[in-house]
Amino acid sequence: MTSAESVGPAGPAEPAGQGSKGFDLGRLLAERGAERYGLHTRYLNHQLPRMLHTIGFDKVYERAEGAYFWDADGLDYLDMLAGFGVMGLGRHHPVVRKALHDVLDASLADLTRFDCQPLPGLLAARLLGHAPHLDRVFFGNSGTEAVETALKFARYATGKPRVVHCTHGFHGLTTGSLSVNGEECFRDGFAPLLPDTAIALGDLDALERELRRGDVAAFIVEPVQGKGVHAAPPGFLLAAQHLLRRHKALLISDEVQTGLGRTGDFFAYQHEEGVEPDLVCVAKALSGGYVPVGATLGRDWIFRRVYSSMDRVLVHSASFGGNAQAMAAGLATLAVLEDEGIVANARHTGDLLRSRLTALADRYELLHDVRGRGLMIGIEFGRPKSLVLRSRWAMLQAARKGLFAQMVVAPLLQRHRILTQVSGDRLEVIKLIPPLIIGEREVDRFVSAFTEVMDDAHSGGGLLWDFGRTLVKQAVVER
Repeated sequence: MTSAESVGPAGPAEPAGQGSKGFDLGRLLAERGAERYGLHTRYLNHQLPRMLHTIGFDKVYERAEGAYFWDADGLDYLDMLAGFGVMGLGRHHPVVRKALHDVLDASLADLTRFDCQPLPGLLAARLLGHAPHLDRVFFGNSGTEAVETALKFARYATGKPRVVHCTHGFHGLTTGSLSVNGEECFRDGFAPLLPDTAIALGDLDALERELRRGDVAAFIVEPVQGKGVHAAPPGFLLAAQHLLRRHKALLISDEVQTGLGRTGDFFAYQHEEGVEPDLVCVAKALSGGYVPVGATLGRDWIFRRVYSSMDRVLVHSASFGGNAQAMAAGLATLAVLEDEGIVANARHTGDLLRSRLTALADRYELLHDVRGRGLMIGIEFGRPKSLVLRSRWAMLQAARKGLFAQMVVAPLLQRHRILTQVSGDRLEVIKLIPPLIIGEREVDRFVSAFTEVMDDAHSGGGLLWDFGRTLVKQAVVER
């Protein structure tokens, strides 16, 4: 038989490698999984395993489900971090998992680039149902891509170059998104960036000053800032919207972390009646914890201006945007959010957790504030009043700000098997962004553990402050 005869009506010949040794994921993990930290040190970001070892986070998790991890000894760990918000439904939700099996088994003609598959349109329609004032969606692969899309669309649609953002805001780390990142530690060394101006969250006078210059395309804002967990002041978003419309500039709501129920409404801007952003950025939880997906929702006229002719049909695109696996994960995620009352649960459980923590404020002088919305909660620590605690606090602050919060995070993991993390570099704030499926059992477990750690911190001694001295030594070495 000739090579041409090997392909006939029955289809192609058996793929090369079929029946050979091939690829066996289970065998590979069994043989090499124990090398995980060494592999990362050698081939990836070498500072990550070093940091994890320093703070005692170099654990080996074997499996995960819902809001929990398990190690090789079968011990469970409560996840109050949710992969920085990606795991809104927890890990391995059966509905999302089945959707991915189904879409793979369907063998769809995916990413041909020259047809229109149904899944992107279906997901776009479902998303826009939660933002009825918006009309169209662009699909990318991540939060920073969603922001990049919004920035490009805003600048093109308005014909203006500059974007106003907020100090301490975080919108991503690619060049455009970095230009509106309010933290200098991320921007340092990556200039030149896009023209931008930072204002304080809630400062309407500063926003109006910038708009009067006539070159502002948009104002981008997180309704609740991830760093420090600071919500926009009541009335700020609506007043900003009025100013922007008067000056023919756009409002971009970055809902990458706050969207899809995190704050107790589907989008966080919906906490303020009358706010209707021109562009909304979505990602993280839309993935269902599996396939990266980002989305930029916007008004029809903006999309029509960007895609103004057939010549411009691909003027902004993404190679993997709208792929079948991502779209199936997104559709399944939205179905779960609606069918299982996830948004209402986030509101109810968040209120319960925040009230339980707020009740501890009078008991612990190191606990200065508890704030947030839904299941996005910030726990802030501050200078104590008593002399013994004040001297120890001063020691930590002199070495490096943020060490006390890290002192609390560490025993929560080491003693109580609860994963949390600080809200940002040099901040005395722990941010809780657990899976939106947690309930009263998880609230009880966290509050009980947190109470024990704070009791230890206020006792004036113990392992907690020993760990603090270790962190101080490390901070001094880093200098």
